[in-house]
Amino acid sequence: MIEQKVSLSERTYPIHIGGGAFGLAIDELGGFVRAGGSAACVADAEVLRLFPERAERLAEAGVSTIPVGGGEGSKRFAELERLCEAFADARLDRKSLVAAWGGGVIGDLAGFAAAVYMRGVGLVQIPTTLLSMVDSSVGGKTGINISAGKNLVGAFHQPRAVYIDTSFLSTLPAREFSAGLAEVVKCGALGDAELFANLERRGGDFGCGSEYLPEAVRRSCALKASIVSADERETASEGGRALLNFGHTLGHAVEKCAGYGEYVHGEAVAIGMAFAARLSEGLGTLSARDCARIFALLEKFSLPTRVPRNLRADDLMAAMRRDKKSFGGKLRFVLLDGIGRSYIRELGGDFVKNALESQCSKG
Repeated sequence: MIEQKVSLSERTYPIHIGGGAFGLAIDELGGFVRAGGSAACVADAEVLRLFPERAERLAEAGVSTIPVGGGEGSKRFAELERLCEAFADARLDRKSLVAAWGGGVIGDLAGFAAAVYMRGVGLVQIPTTLLSMVDSSVGGKTGINISAGKNLVGAFHQPRAVYIDTSFLSTLPAREFSAGLAEVVKCGALGDAELFANLERRGGDFGCGSEYLPEAVRRSCALKASIVSADERETASEGGRALLNFGHTLGHAVEKCAGYGEYVHGEAVAIGMAFAARLSEGLGTLSARDCARIFALLEKFSLPTRVPRNLRADDLMAAMRRDKKSFGGKLRFVLLDGIGRSYIRELGGDFVKNALESQCSKG
């Protein structure tokens, strides 16, 4: 078992990585209940179907289960209300624990419900997809979508612990695994050149059975932990936690304009990273060779790198201006000045739109 710490100003919490992490989560949740606490697990309905014996272990530990659909359509106010009502029916109180067992949608939704129910109850994350393991389960960002955009309603709510059991990945569809790899590539590109190079060496042979997978997960979590520890609520005037949004400025716009579910999150982020790499090259901060390396690695992992032709540049621009990462309608991009080195810059609308139109025509 690998353990990574996230050190915050008020407390530190562990990330447990390995094939036995789910068992450790059961032991600790069961101990919490036996000590007089109450706990509920918000679980992806598909995960419950695939792992009935693990769901039974939750029940035996005294943890009630609340099924939720795993698609982006679940990240809405109606589901948030339903969860809070379910918490009340389960008689959760301010000292109770909520476990989020599933992918990024479940973690975002359950985490937000835990943040607002009784003004905040304890949370533990048990991610089951690669994307949620290396990204959304760590760092405390929670939220839901509204018609204006993705994750525009939410809260910072740090978990007490994260249990990353890589054995869940054995049932993950290939498309979802590739989508998770987009976030691993992101970590390498923005802040870990060695991780990026290791992924390049493995290329298309890198799968859920790879011996390097736990280390890739650890390095991704370690990078995010170090950034979050220094800038928990994304308030740094330069760099800081906002660097983790590499690929997300355009990525969120692609998700919204294409319709949530058309592209899974990692695919949209891959398109956004490729676009940001092109912008960086156009600004002269990223070499053509390193830009090509980013495109090549994404394509090795069967990820898209072009803006879809059916999306209009004007619609994407409007979506990016409404995104929570923009200020005063100005577009802020995480860009690169080399593999493993990133920075943030505001860019003029005409420059971005011209680049978008060029990409759309080639998509």
